[in-house]
Amino acid sequence: MCGRYSITTVPEAMRTLFRFDGPLLNLAPRYNVAPTQDAPVVVRAPEGGRLLTMMRWGLVPSWSKEGPSTRFSMHNARAETVAEKPAYRSAFRDRRCLVPADGYYEWEKRPDGRQPYRYTMSDGSTFAFAGLWDRWKRPDGTMLSSFTIIVTEANALAAQVHDRMPVILDRDGMDAWMTDSSLADLLALLKPFPADRMAATPVSRQLNKATNEGPELIEPVST
Repeated sequence: MCGRYSITTVPEAMRTLFRFDGPLLNLAPRYNVAPTQDAPVVVRAPEGGRLLTMMRWGLVPSWSKEGPSTRFSMHNARAETVAEKPAYRSAFRDRRCLVPADGYYEWEKRPDGRQPYRYTMSDGSTFAFAGLWDRWKRPDGTMLSSFTIIVTEANALAAQVHDRMPVILDRDGMDAWMTDSSLADLLALLKPFPADRMAATPVSRQLNKATNEGPELIEPVST
């Protein structure tokens, strides 16, 4: 699936890649983004164009009666059912977003514990996950904006550790995802990213704790 990721790219570079308008957010590098934490997301602006904003990772649908719940997780949505499942279909139709990232993590189970691997583009470039977002009204009247990352079957590289991976979009895919494309065209984007354009690196087990942060988390380690 996708339970942690990193986004360390400076906002100016993100603007160039994702072509959003409005003021730049003052973003610190994040090496260990985890569900329930806030992270930057690119959405379509009501008046046109794109905006970069902060949202909670873990979708809370607008119709939810309970709001954020620890009983079940909505930080990932399966590509196979995202267009029909009640929790996601409205967002899939009207509230698609880009989730900026420069790496994501999966864990290999070993006799001596869980070993994290960081998956990146082979050239180290920033990319985007295909995401959905929604807005939920709290009992006090304030609004909570949240998002989920769509996952699909793993490519040959990712499958060595896990059978699922997040949907990664290239530049053309980003543009199609953020426009009013047909259902068939949108679903066609929800496929494994080419394995030969990615790299996998074992990294520090300090990453296993969601509250740990810092560049040392992405340093390669021997296994």
